[in-house]
Amino acid sequence: MIELVGLTKRYRSRTAVDDLTVTVEPGRVTGFLGPNGSGKTTTMRCVLGLTRPTAGTARVLGVPYAELPVPMRAVGALVDPRARHPGRTAYAHLLALAQSNHLPRSRVEEVVELVGLESVADQRVRGFSLGMGQRLGIAVALLGDPEVLLFDEPVNGLDPDGIRWVRGLLRDLAAEGRTVLVSSHLMSEMQDTADHLVVLGRGRLLADLPMAELLGADAVVRVRTPAPAALAGALHRAGAQVAADADGTLQVRGLDLAQVGDVAFAAGVRLHELTRVATSLEAAYHALTGADVEYRTGER
Repeated sequence: MIELVGLTKRYRSRTAVDDLTVTVEPGRVTGFLGPNGSGKTTTMRCVLGLTRPTAGTARVLGVPYAELPVPMRAVGALVDPRARHPGRTAYAHLLALAQSNHLPRSRVEEVVELVGLESVADQRVRGFSLGMGQRLGIAVALLGDPEVLLFDEPVNGLDPDGIRWVRGLLRDLAAEGRTVLVSSHLMSEMQDTADHLVVLGRGRLLADLPMAELLGADAVVRVRTPAPAALAGALHRAGAQVAADADGTLQVRGLDLAQVGDVAFAAGVRLHELTRVATSLEAAYHALTGADVEYRTGER
């Protein structure tokens, strides 16, 4: 579990994170969304003890990160995949981290295989592509078999197969009861991966809710009928908002699928289509962030 209470970070006159209070629960993938400059990376750095907050607290498994006896066994993180010695091989990089955290050599071999780096484990990392560097960073995060995992843009540089692999990995980790917090700019991927969302804008919390609730908040019911005018009138009288498309299809807000069907039945109107259409994560995200989507400077 990750607990943030009143977390605030200011850089001189600029506030990167503003009084953020949120709990990231285990057993689900929590998506961390926000425009560039919204404070996502700064928040993660505060959780990991890399940045000292101006005010408030960040706790992992009930304590500040610095108080964890063997941090890598409790928390794994991918925040900067370039944090590695370019002259070392991937295997040597992982082995050094394992030895410094009293982890067995066998664990290095396990994560190398898990992230698909067996064929390049003995190559120096200075020659790694962005995607290979991401896989190595994920291997570092998994090395201590931690209960809590933070990933900042883990699919950067990965091909479609790699992206699908990360999606499955995150969901598997959450299914094991771990706490998984992941940020990404790929909305379609986040929609397929996250169970819960935390959305920031200019450092402030805009939303903390299940994915299904956010996508269902602006859902519409699409109706096709040979009598659109009669049905629209009946729906208006029932309190719904109704908009007609050029082809006569009705878009209904304010009533759920069953209620629209009941209104049509009571009005004696035949239906040719009755479908609930949820909004996309991208549309819901832009509706939430509003003007914040243009705020793209400073810390992420």
